[in-house]
Amino acid sequence: MLHEDGTSELNTQEGSISHVEDRQDDHSQRSQPNDALLQARQRRKIAQLEEKLETLESGRAVKAKQRNYYVSQGRAIRRIVTLFDTIEDLIAENDRRHEVEDDADSSIDEDRLQIGYAALMGTLSWLPAQARDMEYDDYIHMLKLLRQGADSARGDDTSKLKVLVAEWVNREFKPDPLIDADDKHSRGFTSDACGKLLCPAELDWSNPVVRAGIRDRSDGHIVTDLSFPTFLYDKYTTNLDDLEEGLFKSKMLLQAYKAVFTSPSSAKDTEGDGDGIDIIQNNRRATRSAFGGVKVKKHVAQIIQMKKVTPRSIAYIACQVRFALSSVTSWRSVDGDFDYEQFWRTIVDFFEKAPGRVARRRVNALLEWWTRKVFGRNNRDELTSTAKANMSVNALARQRAQRDDASFDSS
Repeated sequence: MLHEDGTSELNTQEGSISHVEDRQDDHSQRSQPNDALLQARQRRKIAQLEEKLETLESGRAVKAKQRNYYVSQGRAIRRIVTLFDTIEDLIAENDRRHEVEDDADSSIDEDRLQIGYAALMGTLSWLPAQARDMEYDDYIHMLKLLRQGADSARGDDTSKLKVLVAEWVNREFKPDPLIDADDKHSRGFTSDACGKLLCPAELDWSNPVVRAGIRDRSDGHIVTDLSFPTFLYDKYTTNLDDLEEGLFKSKMLLQAYKAVFTSPSSAKDTEGDGDGIDIIQNNRRATRSAFGGVKVKKHVAQIIQMKKVTPRSIAYIACQVRFALSSVTSWRSVDGDFDYEQFWRTIVDFFEKAPGRVARRRVNALLEWWTRKVFGRNNRDELTSTAKANMSVNALARQRAQRDDASFDSS
């Protein structure tokens, strides 16, 4: 079919198609740079999102690491600083003392808090500087994590001694029936073996009248924190004419202390002096692991760099053993007529508030006995520079140097 201008319809259609194709090619050529720009923007956005995610994850990792550090550091507080007081109480007492005159009188309770603050600073020496640089909310959060670690450690020790104390009682006293390591209902004064160990030092558990009176909580037989339990005494016997004789020297108390602060295996040996074998071997393994990349589990005393037995650590273990012997199933500060907080304070004051020089010497001798039993006779770290200089290895080195100098001067 021909148009008036002589062109055919076919030619017209071909031209139209060609024009469409040209427009499509042109659009395609223009869209290619746009697609490239879009892809570039998408890649940049993805990169930005990945960077933000990495920053968030890094921040979470730092916070998790910091959280774990505070919790870990807090685990020493109940054991060697204070079993019941808060960190805030200790800091508040120290602050109070800076606001009063140096010669101002203080109560026994205030002195105990101040000694606790000194123990806290010895354990967490980084705390003042860290607290000074913190926002208030961060400071409160840090104290919360320290408290969490402290209570967690106390709970772990309670669970550990619940089992171990049952084993020790069964092995030494052979009660019938045996004490169930997983059940506390069979303990306390219902058990003759546990009752003997919990019995006040001034009473005789072997007397049927005493046993019945304690179980019935009758007048004259009420068990409170005003009595030292028999388990605190050497061979679980007391001398009523000298109640200090053998006090805090019991086998079970020493076993429990070593089980918590060194290792359960070290608690098996309580007869001789501690020779520090477990500690020395652990240190050697830890040194080798630094090169081999193998982690060696350290015990509590190593972690907190504890080299001497302290009054507050003895008081802590005494409370733990008393609780393990009792029939109470969950930790609490008061068990019937027995106040654990006052019991802890009484033991701490026995050591820290000795009434005179003679009593202080006896307390120091007792602490030395404890340190020897737990850590052995290793006093290497306490040697003075003068003592080290006079020992033969250093003396020989000095003599050789002197001879060399003399020879040089004469030549």
